[in-house]
Amino acid sequence: MTSESASGPTPPPSTVAPNPAIHTTTRLAIMASLAAAEEMEFGTVRDAAEISDSVLSKQAAALESAGYLTIRKGHVGRRPRTWLSLTPEGRAALRSHVAALRRILGRAEAQDL
Repeated sequence: MTSESASGPTPPPSTVAPNPAIHTTTRLAIMASLAAAEEMEFGTVRDAAEISDSVLSKQAAALESAGYLTIRKGHVGRRPRTWLSLTPEGRAALRSHVAALRRILGRAEAQDL
């Protein structure tokens, strides 16, 4: 269904909506940081997303449950380390989410704000 506006008919909203699993700015920042690499160390992701260890830990677990990232634990020497990486499903979800956000922003820009 379309509606009329001063500039003509408004197209129906896209059927592709932002992904609720990664819609929060925190999860989006984590996934965007991870998109730049195959794998990143926990502290690097934390710093890139500008969040605390506890927030990253909780949000990474939620994204792992959604199937969007993997968490790998190991050691460097005697020091425990954690690495995060996007799954192929996570990369696809991020691309789709960004495309949905661009469509939404395109509608706002079309309104000549």
